[in-house]
Amino acid sequence: MKKYQQYLVLLLCFAFTVLPGCKKGFLDVTPPDRLSSAVFWKTEADADLALTGLYNYLYAGGGGYATSMFTVFSWDNFTDDSYGQYNYGGGQAALSSGITPQSGDFVYNYYLNCYRAIAASNNFLANVEKVLSGDKLARYKGEAHFIRAFNYFWLAQLYGNTVITTDDPFTEDFSAVKAKSTKAEVLALVESDLDAAIAVLPDVAYGDGHATKTTAQGYKVRALLFQKKYPEAAALAQQIITGKKYILYANYAGNFHKPDQNNSKEIMFSVKYLRPNILHQDVAVAVHLQRWKGELATQDLIDEYEAADGKDTASSAVYVKGKPYENRDPRMRMTFFFPGDTKTQGWPFTGALAVATPGKDSWLEGYYAVKKWLDPSLVDPDYGTIDDGDFVLLRYADVLLMYAEAQNEAAGPDAGVYSAMKEVRNRVNMPDLPAGLDKDAMRARIRHERRVEFALEGLRYFDLRRWGIAREKLNGFVKNPREPNIKTKYEAHYDLWPIPQTEIDRNAPVLEQNPDY
Repeated sequence: MKKYQQYLVLLLCFAFTVLPGCKKGFLDVTPPDRLSSAVFWKTEADADLALTGLYNYLYAGGGGYATSMFTVFSWDNFTDDSYGQYNYGGGQAALSSGITPQSGDFVYNYYLNCYRAIAASNNFLANVEKVLSGDKLARYKGEAHFIRAFNYFWLAQLYGNTVITTDDPFTEDFSAVKAKSTKAEVLALVESDLDAAIAVLPDVAYGDGHATKTTAQGYKVRALLFQKKYPEAAALAQQIITGKKYILYANYAGNFHKPDQNNSKEIMFSVKYLRPNILHQDVAVAVHLQRWKGELATQDLIDEYEAADGKDTASSAVYVKGKPYENRDPRMRMTFFFPGDTKTQGWPFTGALAVATPGKDSWLEGYYAVKKWLDPSLVDPDYGTIDDGDFVLLRYADVLLMYAEAQNEAAGPDAGVYSAMKEVRNRVNMPDLPAGLDKDAMRARIRHERRVEFALEGLRYFDLRRWGIAREKLNGFVKNPREPNIKTKYEAHYDLWPIPQTEIDRNAPVLEQNPDY
């Protein structure tokens, strides 16, 4: 697979001479406008290579490990959930100095990589019929429609009004400039592509890295919820639930490392890695989280975890003052390390670092180090550590909580809402919610549940923006209580990121910048 990925990246680099990093005239033996007919799209094997290449964009880097696509935990540095000693993904800068059209890291790289993936998807859809037919053709086109929808949904969430292009890039005039479509038009294309995928993809559980019908359904639920189409989102999520192809994995923590990931029937889509050829870029997750201290939990997030009896720590009968890390929601210790942790709690270091100690080995005072995503078999992780854990992008737990949210907004806290919440909470032995909650109270409970269930999974930033409370939660927020004078910045127009200035310049004057940038 790695060989195929490298081959296709070379092919696309040759083909799309306009892309950054691909120099015009590279291997200029066959004119670029004749490449697809003279060299490629001749056999079924070409279709296999091209499809592999579409998934390869899930691995795409953007100037280093921390800005690689789907280093999912780095997204939480954009929120009130985590912070780090460095500007991984650009989250620290975004919440300190702000976001501008010149911002790099995620602000630039997601725009760039999404359009690269969209161009490849368009080329695939325009040509795959030359070499395939029947059911295989339908399935491959379904996967391409899913990949295109996947990338356009990222663009809609992050940038809102963006350029729509569905033409084969080989037939486009690259000297032409393009104007933006509205966010509603982009989302309409997302829904259309997902519907096309749902209609033809195998109706099976996800497992081998290829999107399935349920994968596409799960992403359509996200898109519908993003648009506040609550009845439609609830109905589609209910279809996934009643289809019974997924269950919550008994070991919550096992969803985030090998070999448990291979056995989890909860994962609905992920970025797949496999030793020895497909490994994390640059360094292992353990080096990013442990050696570099790239993400550390905020005290605000730690305080969010309930006591083991389902009550807040102020009213709990089991919480013991002075022992803040005991008798809490089990997900807290499955997600983070705490001062005093040793090998018994999974702390990966030995020798002088055998005990987790704030202020030692550059660990910040008041830190909470990330445990989620770490291979528990690692000892003393350092440069050269091998890591092939998958980055999980969609879990069945998310479908349950999206259903609960959509159904609560559409119909109130009925039995279905309670049932979905119960299933997620009971998996980690947290008690049922109290009966008789009204819609507002249930909404607060659902938002709490999403925060602790998906901590360090990259969803919080999008939840806050989708709920319309990002500015309330993030503007003026103190990430580390030991540094009270350092407060985050979030202005209302950050709900849509700016189009990178390089793209504005290339498409002047028709491509307009998003408001207030």
